[in-house]
Amino acid sequence: MSCHFHPHAEVSWRLSTHSNNHSGVVVHCVECHLPPKENGIGAYTLAKAKHGFKDVYGYLTKEPDEIDWETKGFPETAIHFIYESSCIKCHENLFPASISDKGAEAHLNYQLYPNNRNCISCHIDVGHFDPVAHSKNLDFGLVDMSDKEIYQKATKVVGFVNFNEKIPGTSVSFNMKAIEGGKFILGSPADEQFRQKDEGPQREVELTSFWMGEIEVSWDEYLAFFSATSSQGRKEGEAKQVEEVDAITGATPPWGAPDQGWGKGKHPAITMTHHAAMTYCKWLSQVTGKVYRLPTEAEWEYAARGGNKGTYFFEGEPKDYERQGLVNKLFGPDTTVINSYVVYQENSPERTQTPGFVKANPYGLKNMLGNVAEFCLDYYDPAVYGKYPKGVIKNPRGPRTGAEHVIRGGSFMSSAKELRIANREYTKTKQWLVTDPQIPKSIWWYSDCKHVGFRVVCEYDNKME
Repeated sequence: MSCHFHPHAEVSWRLSTHSNNHSGVVVHCVECHLPPKENGIGAYTLAKAKHGFKDVYGYLTKEPDEIDWETKGFPETAIHFIYESSCIKCHENLFPASISDKGAEAHLNYQLYPNNRNCISCHIDVGHFDPVAHSKNLDFGLVDMSDKEIYQKATKVVGFVNFNEKIPGTSVSFNMKAIEGGKFILGSPADEQFRQKDEGPQREVELTSFWMGEIEVSWDEYLAFFSATSSQGRKEGEAKQVEEVDAITGATPPWGAPDQGWGKGKHPAITMTHHAAMTYCKWLSQVTGKVYRLPTEAEWEYAARGGNKGTYFFEGEPKDYERQGLVNKLFGPDTTVINSYVVYQENSPERTQTPGFVKANPYGLKNMLGNVAEFCLDYYDPAVYGKYPKGVIKNPRGPRTGAEHVIRGGSFMSSAKELRIANREYTKTKQWLVTDPQIPKSIWWYSDCKHVGFRVVCEYDNKME
């Protein structure tokens, strides 16, 4: 440690199972952070030189408190300096006699689908103890409502105006923006930079008016639902089968810390499944007496554009903000404009942010692009735009059946090209549940997805006037 620029690493290592264990075996730094010499002395020496140079550079040019050490402990970052071959060298037998059923299932999945995950996807904290990874979140869902007003009724809305919805029985409220209906062009033109095939053909769409959440559903809002409906003690799978006449059966407790330790409050709620988001909307509709749901893909794009027809709702093109081209590679792109509207790869410390981090789009909606990607109501079909009837399409809902659902908007992990308004993505249920240790897998929580959340739409009925 006297040679390396990691002020906290020794303490967390001594608390980890690679140092503090029943067997007394101690695994040292180089046994994880360099490839085995058996792989070839050349590869070993090259890796040692590469990591050593980075440490020397950091020691000479940076202060320890300038470095985001927490981010370096995320699996997607740590994979660059932890070697899979080193893990396998020590752990040759993936099915020892002491392994649990859950562990055996996970290791079998690892063998069958080696490209999906690596060892540190599940075992990120074996070398450096992480208290968040060991948290069982026993207080998850407990909402402190002391010294706060408890709302007795939902907000009564008269006319098509912005309003602040109050969730009865809680101290939680959130803003809804009135989005006037109209026509727009869905999808991207053929010459748009970084365009994908599933973004066309462009179609003219007409939408009726609706309300949309000013921000992504926050932990405050989601925990109000969890506290009221959670299926404590119920086994996975049973909650979906049991539907009482006058109540909604909600989520089972999460495994670990679903907020990743980034904070709850106004941070966007993450790691819940599409099924959980749909159930939240059903519950919110029941307690408020309004019709809440996820936005359709067309509603989402219409709202995200804010009346604009370009790649973004602000000025600039992806090439202006991507680290491509000689100038941008050497000096970095000018991100002044995009940074004021979007939480993404260039300005996020690899985690979500609260709404005050950015400015709203022309419709008053925050984080439509970036922060977290957002579930839509539609099933995903890469060719759906071409399957709609000719002419103006009114209130399209996408295909009626499917395996995965559309997600839109990019996240804190996305680059500028992935934040284009027309860019389409979809849920990856199997991949996002690989490391879930439960049998059966959770229907409520993704174990391997921390970049997706959702926002709500409220249907407008002119009878409200």
